[in-house]
Amino acid sequence: MHHFVYRGGILHAEDVPIPQIAEAVGTPFYCYSTATLTRHYKVFSDALNGLDATICFAVKANANLAVIRTLVSLGAGCDVVSGGELRLALKAGVAPEKIVFSGVGKTADELQFAIDNNVGQINVESEPELELLSKLATAANKRVRIALRVNPDVNTGGHDKITTGRKEDKFGIEWTLAPKLYRKAHKLPGIEASAVAVHIGSQITDLAPFETAFTRVRDLVLMLRNDGIAISHLDLGGGLGVPYDHSSNVLPPSPAAYGEMVKRTVGGLGCKLAFEPGRLLVGNAGVLVSRVIFIKEGTTKRFTIVDAGMNDLIRPAMYDAVHEILPIVEGRGDALATDVVGPVCETSDRFAQGVDLPNLKADDLVAFMTAGAYGAAMSSTYNARALVPEVLVNGAEFAVVRRRPSFEEMTALEQLPVWLD
Repeated sequence: MHHFVYRGGILHAEDVPIPQIAEAVGTPFYCYSTATLTRHYKVFSDALNGLDATICFAVKANANLAVIRTLVSLGAGCDVVSGGELRLALKAGVAPEKIVFSGVGKTADELQFAIDNNVGQINVESEPELELLSKLATAANKRVRIALRVNPDVNTGGHDKITTGRKEDKFGIEWTLAPKLYRKAHKLPGIEASAVAVHIGSQITDLAPFETAFTRVRDLVLMLRNDGIAISHLDLGGGLGVPYDHSSNVLPPSPAAYGEMVKRTVGGLGCKLAFEPGRLLVGNAGVLVSRVIFIKEGTTKRFTIVDAGMNDLIRPAMYDAVHEILPIVEGRGDALATDVVGPVCETSDRFAQGVDLPNLKADDLVAFMTAGAYGAAMSSTYNARALVPEVLVNGAEFAVVRRRPSFEEMTALEQLPVWLD
C-alpha cells in the first residue's frame, strides 16, 4: 500500500496534488511520502512482534537525510556500507549502538571511524578484514562486537546482479569455513565474536531461500555454542521484495509471513535480532515525476520522450526493472502502445517498451511508481545532467529535501591545470 492516489482525476502524494509540486520545483523530481514510510515501518515492526528485534534501515536504498531521519524517528537503526553512509546515519541522529556496518571492502580509515564512533556491530566479510579490525581495535583500547557475514550458498532465483548469497558471489564467508574463522576471532584481542550475519540478496519474492539460509545460520549458532563461542546476536539482513509489476498476479510474501518464518527458524535461539530492510521500507514510498517533452511517431513505434533519464533512474537500464508508469492526470482517450524513453544519449535510456498509456501530449506529467529505493541513491550527472530535486510530503505539506544544483555547483569541484588556464 502507498499514499499516491487519484483525487478528482489528479494524482496526489498524500494530500498534495503532484502538479502543485511540479510547478514549485520543476521536473523531473523524486517525491516521497511520510505516511507510506511510517506505515511500512509499522507493518514490518508488527511482523516481528514477540522477537527481540531491531530494524536497521539499509541506507544504500535511499540516502536522503530526511528519509533516514523519518525512519530513525520511528525507532529504526541503520545498516551502512561505507564511511559516508555511516556519517549520514550519525547526522540523521541514529544512536551509534543501533548502527550495523556492513560491506565487503571497508578501508582502514572507515573501520577506524566506526571504532571511534562506537558503532553497535561490524559485519566482517574476510579473514584479512578480521585481522585488520583486531589491530585497530587493540590500538584504540576497545573491544568491538563483530559478526562474521556468512555466505550460506543459497540461490534466491532473482536477478543475477542483486543476488549475494551464492558461494561464487563476493560477499561473506562460505558457511562451511565459518566455524574455523570464528574460533580464530574468539581468540583475537579487541574482538567480541558474539554475532552471526547473513544477507542473501535483494528483491526476493519467495520465502524458501530465506528459510534455507536461516536454518543454516541456526545450525551454525548451535555448533559455535557447542564449541564455547557464545553467540547472542543474529543479523538476518534484508531482501524481502516489493511489488513492481502490478499486472502480475505473483506477489512477494507479506512481512507477516516473513516474521512467522523467522520465528520458526531462529526464534528459539534466544538471540537479539537485527534486520536490514531497505527496499521494503522505501520502495513504494517514492515516485519519480517527469514531464513529456515530445511524442515521436515512427514507422513501427511510438516514442514518448520524457525529461527524466537513465541517470535519474538507472534500474530499468541496469536490471531490466519494471516500473509502473501513471499519468498524473487520469487517463484520457484510448490507450496507445508506446516506448517511454529519456533524453540521455544511450539506447538503454528506456523506461518501458510497448507499454499501454493514455494519449499523452507534450507537457503532460507522468509518475514512475515504486521509485523510492535505488532511484535517487544511484543517480548520476551523466550527460552533465543535474541531480534532480527530492521532495518529502507530510499530509498537506511538502518540502524540498534536496534541491537541484546549479551548473556552477555541479562544476565547482573541477579546476583547469595551469597549462590550460
